[in-house]
Amino acid sequence: MLGEVLIFVPSIAKFRIDWLQDRLSSAKIASLVLEAAPDGMVPDKLRHQILESAGAVAVAVKRGEQRSLLLKPNTNINVVKHFDLRASSGMHAIMDAFDALFAGNGRIIRVIGSNDMPEIEFTEIVIDETPLRMAMIQFGFNILALSIVLSLLVATSVFLALNWVMVRPMRRITLNMLRFSENPEDASRVIEPSSRQDEIGTAERELQNMQEEMVHMLQQKTRLAALGLAVSKISHDLRNMLASAQLISDRLILIDDPTVKKFAPKLIMSLDRAIGFCAQTLKYGRAQEAPPRRDHFFLRMIVDDAIDATAPQTSHKVVLFNDVPQDVKIDADREHIFRILTNLMRNSVEALQEHVSANDSEGEIRLNAWREDNVVTIEVCDDGPGVPEKARAHLFEAFQGSVRAGGIGLGLAIASELARAHGGYVELKDRPKGARFWVVIPDRESETTDGRRGELETG
Repeated sequence: MLGEVLIFVPSIAKFRIDWLQDRLSSAKIASLVLEAAPDGMVPDKLRHQILESAGAVAVAVKRGEQRSLLLKPNTNINVVKHFDLRASSGMHAIMDAFDALFAGNGRIIRVIGSNDMPEIEFTEIVIDETPLRMAMIQFGFNILALSIVLSLLVATSVFLALNWVMVRPMRRITLNMLRFSENPEDASRVIEPSSRQDEIGTAERELQNMQEEMVHMLQQKTRLAALGLAVSKISHDLRNMLASAQLISDRLILIDDPTVKKFAPKLIMSLDRAIGFCAQTLKYGRAQEAPPRRDHFFLRMIVDDAIDATAPQTSHKVVLFNDVPQDVKIDADREHIFRILTNLMRNSVEALQEHVSANDSEGEIRLNAWREDNVVTIEVCDDGPGVPEKARAHLFEAFQGSVRAGGIGLGLAIASELARAHGGYVELKDRPKGARFWVVIPDRESETTDGRRGELETG
């Protein structure tokens, strides 16, 4: 509508100018008729008809310095306003047009315009402005009606275009989201994006990616839930088998053989750990680790146990080193630290064994640790091929962070989860060659309370 208003203002001004020019043209023709009459004698009846045909009250022309009144009214008239079309600018024409619209009926105006004949300087008419005002009002109503029709056409076109371009695609996306939410595991409910290259097309493609990822995650969680149930059943039966093996291994201590006496305690400890782990798995059906049972102990002893547990499964070309100082103590769950170290070492062993076999070389894994204030950092590093770049993004996520072909990525995920249970974390550090992991374990927060000094003074 603003555009229509901007068009209407100059249009109404031009309409007024054209209307007045038409009256001036009629007055010029009338002046020619009067000049052609013998001795300028025109009967009053004919004069009246000429004035009516010209739409003027009076007509005058100017030749040189002489101004001639060719048609004059029968009675005196009062001219209210004077307009010279020869010097009318655009802004003045607009102001004069609105002045005519709001002036009311019955106003007499004098209008001057140029003449085509060279001997006549200008033509001048006196007219009643009422017909002009009525014609302008009618013109305004015509413009208004045309504007309404055009606005309706434009509005209908815009509505249909928006409905086709935006509303229908958005309704399709909304209906798909509602349908997908009813069964997110059904891959057939994933949206099929259109070939559009605008924002809606981008939204459809991103929605498809999100839905496909959600379907994959939900299906994976369903499989993991089924796997967890199967593992619980296996752990139940395995615990019974290990209990029988434990009873037999207890009798090994009674055998008077130095070799048996050396290895029997370690075998019994491994069986105890396996039975405990099976029992934890049976409780564990909610896929979460038991809270750590922390105490203070020297870290080097647990590292030795972890190396002893890992060495039998390690190639003779891989050497495990315990570089942990004797005096480093840690505040943690012994069993959790043992599992963290064995998972990290087995991860390094698997990478190193493939590397040394392919290159006919040897490798080493070194474990070190140090304390800074109330934080202990354990370092596990190897000189193998390192961690591939594509595995780093999901390195500590189960079933996604495997660093080798055929791996399931559970070891690093378990180690990270156990470290987080202590308020710490496992982090991969950059190294020129091989892989280096830091296990950061903070001490428990102090639980001491403020005391109060006695007030009694003794002499």
